[in-house]
Amino acid sequence: MDQDDPESIFSATTSVAGDRLTVVVTGEVDMLTADGMFQAATDEDARAVTLDLRGVTFFDSAAIHTLIRLAERFPTALEVIASAQVRRVLDISGLSGQPWLVRRD
Repeated sequence: MDQDDPESIFSATTSVAGDRLTVVVTGEVDMLTADGMFQAATDEDARAVTLDLRGVTFFDSAAIHTLIRLAERFPTALEVIASAQVRRVLDISGLSGQPWLVRRD
């Protein structure tokens, strides 16, 4: 993991439309950045959250734990759009069938 690589830089930007918060995450989501993703998704008073992970290049167990925490917080109102890398990790971890994981290829 090369921290000087531009793809490794983590960012989480938010936008709100009505009661839905959209969080666009890019770079690496790991034990150092997963809490930043959680904070971005829970800072607003939104009732629904879309987590756009199409720009994520690395996703580890801390990131998976954060997704589970978000699914618990928004049991019927979480939508996750995954990059190929994230989808592979979720497949391996047995989470690819979760209702919050949507396909947008």
